[in-house]
Amino acid sequence: MPTYDYYCSTNDIYIEVIHGINQRVTTWAELCELAQIDRQDTPDESPVKKVITAPNLNFPKTNSQLKNLGFTKLVRRDKGVYENVTATNGESRYMKSDDPSSVPNLSKKISD
Repeated sequence: MPTYDYYCSTNDIYIEVIHGINQRVTTWAELCELAQIDRQDTPDESPVKKVITAPNLNFPKTNSQLKNLGFTKLVRRDKGVYENVTATNGESRYMKSDDPSSVPNLSKKISD
């Protein structure tokens, strides 16, 4: 479920909550119930507004970070030839489209 930020101008507080995309939160009481926090001295019917915030995204930046996280990164080197820049444990460094044995074994990297 998505995370949303709300602001209450009555008490000047920002609160982050998780709820469904179709759910509407309009009062302090609804917000406190979702966030499971005490309502404090703020009236229950105080209005709240959804605040637009940039999502917090974190992507690995280097090949070694991708490798440590178990990802496979292929870089095209020639027509039908790709270099596995994150090759581990005896994986072929180069993958050729006409050679199935050069394809990385993903079942070794993916587990339940």
